[in-house]
Amino acid sequence: MEIENTVASNGDAAWVLMSASLVLLMTPALALFYGGMSSRKHTLNMMMMSFAALGVVTITYILWGWSMSYGSHSIAGVVANPFEYFGLRNQIVDEAGNYVQGDNTYPLAIDVAFQLTFAAISTAIISGSLAGRVKFSAWVAFCALWVTLVYYPLAHMVWGGGLLSGSATSLSAWLFGTADDAARIEPIDFAGGTVVHISAGTAALVLAIVVGKRQGFGTSVTRPHNIPVVMLGAALLWFGWFGFNAGSAFAADGLAGVAWLNTTAAAASAMLAWLVVEIFRDSRPTSLGAASGLVAGLVAVTPAAGALMPLESIILGAVGGALACVAVGLKLRVGIDDSLDVVGVHLVAGLWGTIGLAFFAPDAGLQLLIVQAVIALVAMAFSAVVTGGIALAIKAVLGWRISEEDEFSGIDYAQHRESAYDVFPAN
Repeated sequence: MEIENTVASNGDAAWVLMSASLVLLMTPALALFYGGMSSRKHTLNMMMMSFAALGVVTITYILWGWSMSYGSHSIAGVVANPFEYFGLRNQIVDEAGNYVQGDNTYPLAIDVAFQLTFAAISTAIISGSLAGRVKFSAWVAFCALWVTLVYYPLAHMVWGGGLLSGSATSLSAWLFGTADDAARIEPIDFAGGTVVHISAGTAALVLAIVVGKRQGFGTSVTRPHNIPVVMLGAALLWFGWFGFNAGSAFAADGLAGVAWLNTTAAAASAMLAWLVVEIFRDSRPTSLGAASGLVAGLVAVTPAAGALMPLESIILGAVGGALACVAVGLKLRVGIDDSLDVVGVHLVAGLWGTIGLAFFAPDAGLQLLIVQAVIALVAMAFSAVVTGGIALAIKAVLGWRISEEDEFSGIDYAQHRESAYDVFPAN
């Protein structure tokens, strides 16, 4: 998230604080999106996983997440010292009792709030690959470990001046040299293609493999139990994404306006592209496809929102929507139970957006394409390896799976002693 403005107004501060609130809304919106996509017996648990992620990440971010992501003492370009700003020490007010100013000249607390919400939604995204079959305690433990060992280091690597940034000590500088004490070819990740979507999508894939399939996967049909709730969740995600992307301009300026337009253009084109694929493949467009397609477009444009113009964003989004739709259709063939299509929507669309932007950016070329591919693959590999270690450790210590009986009868009552409906709908 590059900061281009040197002077900030109260309007800029207000816009970023509002953007943080919009991004915060995205986690409850995701709970609705996933809850509606789940079976009626798993709805509350699915929504609780998003809320739990928001709670766990908030606490860890204040304690050590900000320090690990944006601390001044980098450890090998991978992560910063978690104790430097532990508990936001010296980051909110200075010794004189004045608010600490950030790089944008408004209070640093606003930047902390904004970045906290990114960490929360990134962690919550992963839950979609685990619907209906894991212990709530295992999920809570995973949230704390994953955000600490995967997300915070990646945020440092990309946005905190680490290995995947544009710094003079980054991989890009090693590949193509430096200019003016920075990488000559700077990677582009405007709002989180690598940090958020590639990392979360990869983690979802790893967990789906380690945890295993639901009962009946591939032999029985599991339908979303409430499509209107899915569409409401998707609509709120679209609304919140303006904070995600346009807020990453860190000012109420032209760049924020362009990012807003690009976000809308990509979401719209991806939704239509997904529906076109459904028409050719299945003969009918679906409401679930419209909701999933627009989210895939939002994912695809996230790294590119500040680097393209609306026309290019239409193309980027359309390709991302089509690729995600095709990828989601392959999960039964490959036998991986990614319950709510996190891999197709977030990993595939995130990879395309991060790499594909190199075809459209103003300084597009082979070198930028190589840099974008390298940061995407390194982020994917890092997330896969560390997530795999976390998943196996939790499997050994806590165990991931609920009992077969509880899975059959419904995880909502088994884990929470609640049900979403007093009178169950037919599905």
